[in-house]
Amino acid sequence: MSHQADLAIRTQGLAKQYRDVGALVDLDLEVTAGEVIGYLGPNGAGKTTTIRLLLGLIRPSAGRAQIFGVDCQRRPVETHRRVAVVPGEANLWPELTGAETLHLLGQVHGAVDVVYRDELIDRFELDPSKKVRTYSRGNRQKVLLIGALMTRADLLLMDEPTSGLDPLMEQAFRVSVGEARERGQTVFLSSHLLSEVEALCNRVAILRQGRLVEVGSLSEMRHLSAVTVEATVAGAMPDLGGVAGLGGVAIQGKALRCQVQGPIEPLLAVLMKSGVESLLIRKPSLEELFLALYGQNSYHARER
Repeated sequence: MSHQADLAIRTQGLAKQYRDVGALVDLDLEVTAGEVIGYLGPNGAGKTTTIRLLLGLIRPSAGRAQIFGVDCQRRPVETHRRVAVVPGEANLWPELTGAETLHLLGQVHGAVDVVYRDELIDRFELDPSKKVRTYSRGNRQKVLLIGALMTRADLLLMDEPTSGLDPLMEQAFRVSVGEARERGQTVFLSSHLLSEVEALCNRVAILRQGRLVEVGSLSEMRHLSAVTVEATVAGAMPDLGGVAGLGGVAIQGKALRCQVQGPIEPLLAVLMKSGVESLLIRKPSLEELFLALYGQNSYHARER
């Protein structure tokens, strides 16, 4: 267990119950200061609930949470001084310009690196002279990202931060998180995008139906390297029972869809016996991984 002074986030038995729905159940999680951690799970897994509890926006049904050793519920003002947030959804002021919005967000937080702010505006190609009501969803997301990053806060809480961004701006985001990591900032990245997490994070925590099911580095969680194989054969579908590493197997006539952990050559060798007409190999989505690893009945997307 990490020493408490080295922890940016610590939760103990943290839970949130909405009537008969456990949005978050007994969360025990430690995030070391200076690390970038990916907080993964499908919609409804409890990611946003966790962030709202850390911010003191909702009260826990049980347990406690601390940011840099300070209780999030009892002393929220103190914790907020060291935190900047990129929310999953936010209503900005439509009649303010981008520049005015960033100025206001900076005043609320209390600390802004002005030089870095201007660098971020250029990097994300934001026109700060336009009013927020004229911005596309992607540009509004840029305002939120710049507003958080420009504070150089000790802890960045990010909830689906690249939502609405095009691939070029996603790369700008990755550069910015890399800079935060180099400065020793802690990044708590809630996402459903494996590629984003794989590129940025030291560790990954996976939620399923409000419960933390796995925590570890990507190398420790080897199943995240599984690939999805979709194939159509010319003849009858061969027996796949002796092929190692298969999961989530679905066969419909001459079509196969499955996940493969480890080398795919044994599977291809068996399929070739029936003649392969089409073949697609790709990294699976997070939803596909959950289905393969935990079963159809274990995966249930619900509103956060």
